[in-house]
Amino acid sequence: MIQFYYNLAPNPMKVALFLEEAGLAYEPIPVDSRKGEQFAPAFTALNPNNKLPCIVDGDATVFDSNAILLYLAEKTGRFLPESDTQAARGEFLSWLMFVASGIGPYSGQAVHFRHFAPEPKEYALKRYAFEADRHWSILEQRLSGRRFMLGETYTILDMAVWGWARMLPRVTGDDAIWTRLPNLARLMDEIGARPAAQRALALQDRHAFKTEMDDDARRAMFRHIA
Repeated sequence: MIQFYYNLAPNPMKVALFLEEAGLAYEPIPVDSRKGEQFAPAFTALNPNNKLPCIVDGDATVFDSNAILLYLAEKTGRFLPESDTQAARGEFLSWLMFVASGIGPYSGQAVHFRHFAPEPKEYALKRYAFEADRHWSILEQRLSGRRFMLGETYTILDMAVWGWARMLPRVTGDDAIWTRLPNLARLMDEIGARPAAQRALALQDRHAFKTEMDDDARRAMFRHIA
């Protein structure tokens, strides 16, 4: 059985969606980052970067959400592009890494500077808000005329987008963001209606994570201020 170390942040939720979509047996193991549990020696031995998610699958330990998605997709042969041509794989990997290196980092930093960073933060907030918006606008254009990111085929790429897109109002500070990104809104509605997505979201009821962003949580999550 796969051991799935998780919290409810965007990156672990991508993996939860895959596990539910594929019907894989897994043990969800909560790691409360606001309590600093990601720095416990046992978890550091699994992921030296002290981030969620991480999985242990027999002899294999995999961390980083997109690496986990790709590992599980290749292991099961599911939720990959229909075509196995070099062109199709190049397209798939390009967009998957776009999410990994662009969508996630810029959205995460936009959240940090919008909601958690102390003043002064105007320049940083403006930069990351702009870059997050630019990256999401590229995905919005990509989805124009396409049901999913690769066309008619639902893949781990869509799961990777879903993980972060659920947080868009918090990323942008704009509760009306979906009116500007109708193609992404359509994708979110379609994935959100899937039973697997509803089961993944139900993980929030399995464990009570700390919600307070007090001084201890700030020190655990933002170690540069400790």
